Amino acid sequence: MRNERTISRSVARRTRLIALASGFVAAAAFAAPTANASDVQTFSASQLTSASDAVLKADIPGTAWAVDSKNNNVVVTVDSTVSQAEIAKIKEQAGATAGALTIKHTPGTFKKLISGGDAIYASSWRCSLGFNVQDNSGNYYFLTAGHCTSGAGTWWSDSGHSTTLGTTAGSSFPGNDYGLVRYTNSSVAKSGTVGSVDITSAATPSVNTTVYRRGSTTGIHNGQVTALNATVNYGADGIVSGLIQTTVCAEPGDSGGPLYSNSGIAYGLTSGGSGNCSSGGTTFFQPVTEALSAYGVHVF
Repeated sequence: MRNERTISRSVARRTRLIALASGFVAAAAFAAPTANASDVQTFSASQLTSASDAVLKADIPGTAWAVDSKNNNVVVTVDSTVSQAEIAKIKEQAGATAGALTIKHTPGTFKKLISGGDAIYASSWRCSLGFNVQDNSGNYYFLTAGHCTSGAGTWWSDSGHSTTLGTTAGSSFPGNDYGLVRYTNSSVAKSGTVGSVDITSAATPSVNTTVYRRGSTTGIHNGQVTALNATVNYGADGIVSGLIQTTVCAEPGDSGGPLYSNSGIAYGLTSGGSGNCSSGGTTFFQPVTEALSAYGVHVF
């Protein structure tokens, strides 16, 4: 009997140890689950479009957004005026596709940079000349931002309005942000360059491309393209879509100025953004190819 009791106690002890060990393994497994690729939510192209449309419908000034198909998300950049409650409103509007939204903060306030390579002057404001262009008949024009040409008739090369450049021939803002001015002063030299760079073609840059911007306020600065087909909500000034988003800095007066490559490719026209050239910021550009096509002109 004694041996049987000893054997029985030994068996019971082993059983308890096995149970404890099993419990430890289960607890360990529960505490540190193995990551599974299937746990990462993916979104279809239509879902990404739906999420992008939701940001537009939320209508929060100070927001800009673009679909990033490569990373399967919609990157929403918000300036310093956007509150957490407004971000929550955007996510609520997105509903089931809210998980596709990636929120990024940028300093400053999104605004049109009106106040703009060489300076050009309207009756009450200053912008920057974008690119000199020609039509198929050889007539000369220049491109600048649409928010600069909107409401402007005559343009001058100086603040005293002593040298006339020409008159506005076309303007598209908001929605787009490009305008066309026809030269009426034949004595003004029309160069096909931006600074020392000869512009010979036009194209749309790729994400991560190094780009340069020239403006009458801050001169030449460079940065990288971070998104294409971005939309920005300027609040009461309107919404503009189809923009090139970059890390290039800009300030008021740089509006309309050129975005280009140092090899001579025209990319865009300065629309607006946040920050400044001391601390940096986010700047958006109207693709120049769209403006060229709309007006039937070309760089030279």
